[in-house]
Formats: sequence, structure tokens, C-alpha cells
Amino acid sequence: MFSTATSYKNQHYSELKRKCLEDNKLFEDPEFPVTNASLFYRKQPPGMVEWKRPREISDGPHLFVEGISSHDLNQGLLGNCWFVAACSCLALKPDLWQKVIPNWKEQEWDSKHPENYTGIFHFQFWVFGEWVDVVVDDRLPSINGELMYCHSKAKNEFWSALLEKAYAKLSGCYESLDGGNTGDAVVDFSGAVAEAINLEAEAFHKDQERMDKLFEDLFKVFDRDGIISCSIKASPSEIEARMACGLVKGHAYSVTAVKKVRLGHGLVAYFQNETIPLIRMRNPWGKTEWNGAWSDSSEEWKKVGSMERNKLGITVEDDGEFWMAFRDWCKYFTDADVCHLINTSLLTIDKTWNEVMIFGSWTKNAEPLHNRCGGCMNHKQTFLQNPQYLFEVTKEVNEVLISLQQRDMKIHRRIGQGENLTIGFAIFKVELNRKYRMHDIITQLNVQSTTYINARTVFMRGMFPKGRYIIIPSTFKPEILGEFMLRVYTNVDSGCRELTEHQPSIKCWSALTGYPIAVSQIYVHGAEGLEIQDSKGGADPYVIVSCEGCSVQSTVKADTVKPVFDTRAIFYRKKTTKPITVEVWNSNAVKDQFLGQVVLTGSVNDSTDPQRLQLRKRGRAMADEMPGFITLRIVTCTELTDM
Repeated sequence: MFSTATSYKNQHYSELKRKCLEDNKLFEDPEFPVTNASLFYRKQPPGMVEWKRPREISDGPHLFVEGISSHDLNQGLLGNCWFVAACSCLALKPDLWQKVIPNWKEQEWDSKHPENYTGIFHFQFWVFGEWVDVVVDDRLPSINGELMYCHSKAKNEFWSALLEKAYAKLSGCYESLDGGNTGDAVVDFSGAVAEAINLEAEAFHKDQERMDKLFEDLFKVFDRDGIISCSIKASPSEIEARMACGLVKGHAYSVTAVKKVRLGHGLVAYFQNETIPLIRMRNPWGKTEWNGAWSDSSEEWKKVGSMERNKLGITVEDDGEFWMAFRDWCKYFTDADVCHLINTSLLTIDKTWNEVMIFGSWTKNAEPLHNRCGGCMNHKQTFLQNPQYLFEVTKEVNEVLISLQQRDMKIHRRIGQGENLTIGFAIFKVELNRKYRMHDIITQLNVQSTTYINARTVFMRGMFPKGRYIIIPSTFKPEILGEFMLRVYTNVDSGCRELTEHQPSIKCWSALTGYPIAVSQIYVHGAEGLEIQDSKGGADPYVIVSCEGCSVQSTVKADTVKPVFDTRAIFYRKKTTKPITVEVWNSNAVKDQFLGQVVLTGSVNDSTDPQRLQLRKRGRAMADEMPGFITLRIVTCTELTDM
């Protein structure tokens, strides 16, 4: 996941620091000057702003005081609880924060050698698929000698304020951080894959089985260094309104622990092994906590032994951190962002994923074949003009994770264009030998579609049977332009790639070998009444579809005489007089048995409706019937870009 970082604005930290040392000067960043333009684009701060260096704010400034902790941070005047919550999550993950704050020991104030201090810092963020190194000076906005924005509890600790300044620089100004998504910030800190969960719509607290499954999923995510945050939906008038239960609406919380807490005291607890699922959160304000069951001083903690309580670090103080029963969490919170740190390393004993990362764009062209901004499936005439990406599942069933992310728009807020595009994607199961772009949806199956939402990232996970699939990412409306990044994760290499060609290309030898004059698509749904092949009264059938020396083969359907093949094939045909053959075979360890076939002319004049055809013998006896029928559909066109 981690690699060499690109210097933002072509500012190289080591070169700039060396120059400051040579000139005996403190760094002043020309790319993010101490002006109003760096602070706001619309809403002025509530007071006279002074930009101060840390030594002007406190004695003995440090990057970290007694290490880094999720308790270090407090939100300032900005409505960026989402960013502060992400920083709290970051502080819990040493591998991550040491990447975001590189060479932190070298950046730390050195009291023994104050002459080495140059007022320059740098931080790294994962921006649209690459790590970017952002340089800042140490001049921080303050009012009446107090930091305006994110700050640590210890007045002489500055890592959070400096990190926020670098993120504000990346976003154009501080005000651009007013309102955002915790999951997006976590992705920028880690390169993780963000999954949004609508707790309100899913109503997990009403379904024990689904709630238990969600807890196990989140437990695994947290155990594998994933990052979780949550919030409660609010109307504009309810933003940061405190509820009777102590929770705050329209406010981001960081999840700091997911635990199965052992109930009981002493040996009884050990032998009974009774546990309850709890979740711990932190309010970025550093105060205002949940006051229901399992809150700091609630009666429920009497059910837990002192040893277990000490292990959990229970404190009875209004420090913003608190525990909740998982059911209450599912009930009261409406949204959760789950950021998966996906392991793609081969040098590990943990589960690894194969990752394909592809960059694309929605672009406009008057020529339909070259247009790439067709909108969602509601727009049937243009939907298939969008970019198309093919991937293959080679196992019988495989879990696939797909993330579609658009470019961050915060930097455009100052010119009134900071809103995310409404994006989503659809996935189609296509022909086993599909190599060219889809131009029509005939028998291809739309297996999954995401909700279209104006979020930076849209995520989907699913179990996919063996076969070939096409992902079609799009904006909700046609003719909306933008850039996107598609990430596809599978257990083994999926061969994911963009489909750019519309039909077979003409080669210099095509005049001799011929060029397709028609295209046929065939869908074999299944068969019935096949000849029994074993003592159990079943068979292990599969189907082979062939045309002009090319063929595709379905998976074997075990122990059935009524298989559902759900198999598709497409053939670009040079000689339409040559038929298409569909053969059914029985899989056998010694030798496969022929169960029957149908021969299709594949003429443009043939019926395109589903057909139920009698299986027949091969060769000279092909007129003779064999037990069983096959159900299929075939469509033929002379225009190669009609399919």
C-alpha cells in the first residue's frame, strides 16, 4: 500500500529545510500564505486572527507530548468533527500515523539543538491512488493567543494542528474542511477502501442474526487494523444538537474499540464464558458522552469483574470516550463508515487479495461509439456508452470487493463547485468469451447495482459465481464529466481491464482469412430430462457451445438431470453457413459421456425468442432423438456493434 510520495506543488521537504538552515531562516510557505485566502472563502472567523508559531503560543513546543493518543485531539471553530474523528482513529494505528507523519523523530523539536529548527513540517496523504507529500510552515491561526482550529489537550503539543494545516492546504483553505466525511479522511490517511453502512435503513437492531453478523464483521475489521466511524443523521436545524441520551446529531464519532466483554466475576466468569458485544467511541469534542447502558458510571459495569474492567481501561470522567451495547449502537446511530485496510502483500500468513486499480473518466463525444458519459441505467439509449471494465471469476464462487472513487471536490468549494458527483455502478454477467464492449443488453444479466449517491466513494461486496463480468461505472445523469478510480479486489487474479474495442480489428491478412460478417449471441439457460448416468438417478452435466472452431464450456452441474447452465457465448462469424452447435456432456472420471446436442443455423431471420429444443445424436444419426430437452435463446445481427 505504501510507496514513494509525490511532492505536492513540487515542494521538496528536504531541499526546503536545507535551504532554511543555510540561510538561517524560518520557513514561510509561499503556496499557503498567512492570508485570509488560506483561512476562508466565505465565512470570516469570529475575531481578529493572528498567525503564530508554536513557540509564540506555548513554552517548550513538541510534535508529541507523551506519545500520540486518540485523546490528544479537540475540535476547534470549524465544523470538521469528521476530520478530528479520523485523526482519533489514526492515532490508534502506529503503522498508519508513522506514514502520514513521516520521520516524526526528525521533525520533532530538539531542545538540545534549537538551531536546527526551521519551522517546516511535512505530512503525507493518499490522494486519488498515490501518496502525496505536503509541506507546511508552522504558522498557525489563533484568536486571543488560542489555536482556532484542531488542537491537542496539551497546549504544547502540535501534531494535530500541523496535520490539519497540511490537509487544509491540500483542500484549498481551512473553510473547505467545514463539513465532510470521516471515511474520506481515513482513506486519505491510509489508502483504505471505504464502505458506507446505512444502519437506519438496515435496522440491524431488530434482527439478531444480522446484527451478530455485523458485529463479527466489524470485530474482524478492527482486529485487522481497519478504521470505523459513525454518526447520526440530522436536519439542518439539528446539526450538533444533543439528544436526551447524550449523543450528538450530525456529529462524527470515531470507534476506538470493538470487544466481546466477559461477564461475571472471578472463576465463574472464566468457566461460564458469557460475553456481551460492546463498542467504544470517542466524541471529537473531548466531552459530552452517551448516558445510557454501559456508559461510564452505569449499573451494567457491576456485571463485569474488576480484572476485565481494568483491561478495558474504564474511566468515570467526561473525556468524550464511552462504551455502548452493540444493539444500542445499531439503534441510535444511523450511518457508519468502515474503512478496510486490504492486505495485498504476498509476504504474509493473513488472507491476501489481488488488487487491480484503474483510472478512468467520463468524457463527452458527439459520436456515440466514443462517448463515455451515458448516465445510469435509467438512460437506456446511452447507458452502455459509459466506460466498461471486464473481470473474471475463476473459482466456483468468489468474494469480490469493488470501490469506485471520484476525485475529491473540496478544493473547488471556494468557487462554488465543491459538490460530489452522484455516482454508482452496475455489474453484468456476460458471455464467457466476451472481449469487446457491450452495445446492447440482450441476455446479459444485471447481477448487482449500487445505489447512486453524491459520495466520494461507492463500495460494493458480493459473492460471484464462476464466469465473466463487466462493471459499468457512471454518473446518475448523462453528459456529466469527471474522473474516477476503480479498485477491484479478488482472491486470485481477475484479469480486470477496460474494454476499449467495439469489434474485431481488421488485420493486414483479413483479406485472405476473412472478416466477420455477422455476430451471434447465444444463451443456454438449462436442460431437463437428461439420461440418468449413475445409480443415484442423476448426472454431472455441462454444456459446450461451438462455432467456427471456437467454443465455450460451462461449469459442471453436479448430480442433476435438470441442470441450470446460465451460460452465454458470443461469436463473430466469418461464414454464416457454418452452424452453431450446443452439446451436453456428462462429466466422468474415466471418460465423459455425450448426452445430446442441438444444431442451430444462427440466421438473422431465426426466432430470437427462448426455445425448448429436443436433444439429438451426432454425425449421421443426428436426426435421431436423445432423452432430454435444452432451453436456449439465440440472436444474430449483421451489424457487429449491435451487441
